[in-house]
Amino acid sequence: MSLSARRVTLPAITPIVLQKRVIKIYSEDETSRALEVPSDITARDVCQLLILKNHYVDDHSWTLFEHLPHIGVERAIEDHELVVEVVSTWGMGEENKLYFRKNYAKYEFFKNPMYFFPEHMVSFATETNGEISPPQIVQMFLSSSTYPEIHGFLHAKEQGKKSWKKIYFLLRRSGLYFSTKGTSKEPRHLQFFSEFGTSDIYVSVAGKKKHGAPTPYGFCFKPNKAGGPRDLKMFCAEEEQTRMCWVTALRLLKYGMQLYQNYMHPYQGRSGCSPQSISPMRSISENSLVAMDFSGQKSRVIENPTEALSVAVEEGLAWRKKGCLRLGNHGSPTASSHSSATSLAIHRSQPWFHHRISRDEAQRLITQQGPVDGVFLVRDSQSNPKTFVLSMSHGQKVKHFQIIPVEDDGALFHTLDDGHTRFTDLIQLVEFYQLNKGVLPCKLKHYCSRIAL
Repeated sequence: MSLSARRVTLPAITPIVLQKRVIKIYSEDETSRALEVPSDITARDVCQLLILKNHYVDDHSWTLFEHLPHIGVERAIEDHELVVEVVSTWGMGEENKLYFRKNYAKYEFFKNPMYFFPEHMVSFATETNGEISPPQIVQMFLSSSTYPEIHGFLHAKEQGKKSWKKIYFLLRRSGLYFSTKGTSKEPRHLQFFSEFGTSDIYVSVAGKKKHGAPTPYGFCFKPNKAGGPRDLKMFCAEEEQTRMCWVTALRLLKYGMQLYQNYMHPYQGRSGCSPQSISPMRSISENSLVAMDFSGQKSRVIENPTEALSVAVEEGLAWRKKGCLRLGNHGSPTASSHSSATSLAIHRSQPWFHHRISRDEAQRLITQQGPVDGVFLVRDSQSNPKTFVLSMSHGQKVKHFQIIPVEDDGALFHTLDDGHTRFTDLIQLVEFYQLNKGVLPCKLKHYCSRIAL
């Protein structure tokens, strides 16, 4: 008996190779960085990569933005979205860009929903027992069975025309409707306007210039796969809070629980980034400052608000005394002026200080990074070269406070409250108001900075 060998040919196993693509990411100062990324990388993964490469502190507010200059709009790309898919929708010749910057308002509606959903804009399709709290409103957006209704007047641009018309709109789970008769919600007066499931929501950054918008608080629907200016459905609100309510409601209705998952589990990306792979870091921008007592053998957190206030006042007095001693030790006017010049210049290296930017530019930067309470920057005053201005966000409005120089016995101080509380330099002033509200509407929480890649 002879044995013959038989060759068995096994089917070849083709490995799955993810295609890679080079993308360019810009920062606010227009510096850029090219990254080679796989096709399944998410926006959160890209942010995480840039955070690690540049040694930034990760406070979960870093965001990737899609900027479309030819139509004057931009949007925050959701953390779970695939970046390559976003870029693949861009047309040839369009100078679109991806920006990497802070967005403090990204998930703020989960923490403080009352700022995003004013009572006069929210109603319910079914009868409810008692008042509905803002957290319950968010839960209803996330539920598949119930939903709140967002309603109010918006300026809408008529399709194919340059004119804008003020119309009463209603946002429901099934789509966006408008009333043909005032504020009537009767079915016979409601007309379907748009479905938003296949569109992305953008905010206008050049609405007046590009589209003749009646206010600067514009937003629009743009189809996912295509769309020039004629395909946009454009709206304008009367104020920032109104626009933010509409945009937030649209995000929640479109993505629902996915947004909540992004908020609760920020490291669930495709690149395998996890909290274990990142060194634990804390930042002032996390609003993590607490009052501490270091007088004993062990430090302790001061939990009693009255005691914390007392300590803050004492610390403010101590700062004043230190400043007086530091400047008073110099006997000659020359030495004193040199010390004053040093205290004036020490703030220039701080990330929250913006040199000679205008009031409008400060307002744009703060709004761009999320107009939540406590976002701030310090800048030179344009009207008075000897003073500075603290610009900050509160109640979704940007407010400006003049920092006035005060001279006392040859020493120069800075004050926000007509000299009642004085600081030898701007760093002391900012640190104090990060811990204490003082004369401000709220504490300073998140500094608005320009980063370079």
